Amino acid sequence: MISLPYTIVLCRPEESRNIGSVCRAMKNMGCTDLRIVGDKNSFSDQEVRRLAVHASDIWENARFFHPSKEGLTEALSDCSIAAGTTRRMGQKRKSWGMTPDQFAVFASQSGDSKKAVVFGTERTGLTDEELSCCTVAVNIPTSDTFPSLNLSHAVQIMTYTLFKEYDSKNRGYEPIEISRLAKITKRIGENLTRIGLYKTSGKVDNDEFLQDIFSRAALSEGEAKRLESLFQKITYIKTECLQDK
Repeated sequence: MISLPYTIVLCRPEESRNIGSVCRAMKNMGCTDLRIVGDKNSFSDQEVRRLAVHASDIWENARFFHPSKEGLTEALSDCSIAAGTTRRMGQKRKSWGMTPDQFAVFASQSGDSKKAVVFGTERTGLTDEELSCCTVAVNIPTSDTFPSLNLSHAVQIMTYTLFKEYDSKNRGYEPIEISRLAKITKRIGENLTRIGLYKTSGKVDNDEFLQDIFSRAALSEGEAKRLESLFQKITYIKTECLQDK
């Protein structure tokens, strides 16, 4: 039996019945880890179970996080990749998005580490802040005349696509987690600051840019340490040269 190493994260869902349908869609495809950025008490247990049918165990084991950007960050902290699903792109919403098939191939090449697919609220999807917590964006192709998908349908499309691609025999190195990526980006940013790269502004945007690139590269721990060491040496050489002057 295939068990997908994917987490489904729902941000501020509004309908209990949709959560139940999501549970069923997930279990159909061997995906069992559900995380909800929202208050459990705001949902009807009876309605969730009614739509989940034989997938109520996913609801019972779901983890809940504070309905905020900080809560979403916590929900994603143990994942090496987080794909935010969105049909809207823009300057503050990632520069481009993968199709579900492209993401499935990309994610399958990053080993057996935990990966997340993030879905926004039924009416408006992910906010700019929520999408910024994700490392990549995914766009599900739809008709321009009616592009909005039901939440459980979007989850079904994504989990089906991931299920097709996933090879349980494929075991590679373990990419580092998002929390580790944040530490690398912070340290590199500190080194770049020390050598005078950010005399006025630009550090925040560059940090986000680097973290997105590092995530898509699916770095191993060894590669991460080598990157850290490289920037430390660059900083050391630069500061020594300044002192010699």
